Amino acid sequence: MTQSWWQALASGFLLASILLTGCSNSDAVPPQSSASPATTAQAQTAQAQNVTMTNYKPRLEGKATVEMIVNGSPITIEVDGENAPITAGNFVDLVERGVYNGLTFHRVVKDPQPFVVQGGDPKGNGTGGFIDPTTKKTRDVPLEIRVKDKNDPDQAGELVYGQGLGQQSGIPNPAVVLPHKRGALAMARSQMPNSASSQFYFALSNDLGFLDGDYAVFGYVTSGMNVVDKIKQGDKIQSAKVVSGADNLKK
Repeated sequence: MTQSWWQALASGFLLASILLTGCSNSDAVPPQSSASPATTAQAQTAQAQNVTMTNYKPRLEGKATVEMIVNGSPITIEVDGENAPITAGNFVDLVERGVYNGLTFHRVVKDPQPFVVQGGDPKGNGTGGFIDPTTKKTRDVPLEIRVKDKNDPDQAGELVYGQGLGQQSGIPNPAVVLPHKRGALAMARSQMPNSASSQFYFALSNDLGFLDGDYAVFGYVTSGMNVVDKIKQGDKIQSAKVVSGADNLKK
């Protein structure tokens, strides 16, 4: 299958506002959860205006390494708090809390071509997120995308919050610092930009650039991608722990 066919199919599902509720492997749709409902363009704009990095904790100010054990084998992930401080901080905090231990991968899409392996839902069906024990509410984090410097593409530019910058906004292949490529770790969300919580996905292919700017990549698998490739729907995360960089987490 060609990349253009894949993009067209994903876009079609996205425009139809389909949210995932435990879909089968044949569902070639963007990595979303149905933890939050879709919202209007006006509400999204107002929400984006109220998002700043300083409003959100935990944050990861630097990098951290997480080791995840699946089917008895390790997956090592470099989590990038330099370019996705809120998204990375949320993930590392959940790892430290033990939230991911024992959770299932509820969505694995490998046909008609490798797409994503998605997990991190406490409910196990694609409809849940992390309930903060202090507030008793779901912790949502904003869509967080660092773009490249307009004047120097080799340098990192500003962080943009609360709004899609890619295909959903009519901008194919935006210049982002953390692109979707094989081994990328990113957050799943619903149609609402700021609805990511605990669900994450691993990218299985280098042909997923059409997700850039609309879904927040916050790290990459540095070893154990062969383990990721073998994950099946229903497999569990036996454990996840921070092996370095925990002191970069600010709560």
